[in-house]
Amino acid sequence: MPVHRSGATPTRPATAVLAATLGTLAALGALLLPASPASATAAAVPARGSAEMGMGVLAHDGRSGTPVPGDATQTEGVDVSAHQGNVAWSTLWGSGVRWAYTKATEGTYYQNTSFAQQYNGAYDVGMIRGSYHFATPDTTGGATQANYFVDHGGGWSRDGRTLPGVLDIEWNPYGAACYGRTQSAMVTWIRDFLTQYRARTGRDAVIYTATSWWTQCTGNYAGFAATNPLWIARYAADPGTLPAGWGYYTMWQYTSTGPTVGDHDKFNGALDRVQALANG
Repeated sequence: MPVHRSGATPTRPATAVLAATLGTLAALGALLLPASPASATAAAVPARGSAEMGMGVLAHDGRSGTPVPGDATQTEGVDVSAHQGNVAWSTLWGSGVRWAYTKATEGTYYQNTSFAQQYNGAYDVGMIRGSYHFATPDTTGGATQANYFVDHGGGWSRDGRTLPGVLDIEWNPYGAACYGRTQSAMVTWIRDFLTQYRARTGRDAVIYTATSWWTQCTGNYAGFAATNPLWIARYAADPGTLPAGWGYYTMWQYTSTGPTVGDHDKFNGALDRVQALANG
């Protein structure tokens, strides 16, 4: 057996030294390694109410150019939400923007805190304006959300300056892309919203969506095309293939990086066609 002389320091067995070293390295590695996919995903989920029109377009469809400027048959517009805060409407008017949509509501739990400045500000500089609702089919029914929208800024009046409301139906920023609904259930939810909106306002709501989402989550349903104008989302040189049933788009969100306000749009017609949509 080993004998230690008086005053000598006992030697640790090699296995103990190796175990201690590995333990230290493991602790350091835990500090240096990135968060696990689950925790990273959880951290990336935005707060309820923060969704805005087109927030999923870049992640799912990407960007591939912008339209050729100066087309006289199209009228420039913008869409805004609380992310933009107080909007410089006079600057936008000076740049040729003639119509605007403002986020009014989301689900049945959120109202845009900048709605008054944005909705009324666009009107005050001479624009034709409207409001939109960010749909969350995983929280409440379509008819319930339509009522919430109409009751909190989504109404319509025949004043020649107010556009019909928009149902913003796109990728779920808070979870599964299709909100946990089957394609048939999603179509039913959308129909319930549109039916109730028309019952409350006398107007058919505009549908804002992207072709890829519409195909994935509704099965490329064609049944709304006869009554509801289409606002297509695609950040490219052209609007691309449209969802089934629609032979043309009414509006096109073509970029999220425009001047003054990021989200810029084209109305598929001259200003008198924008006025015609407002008048119903």
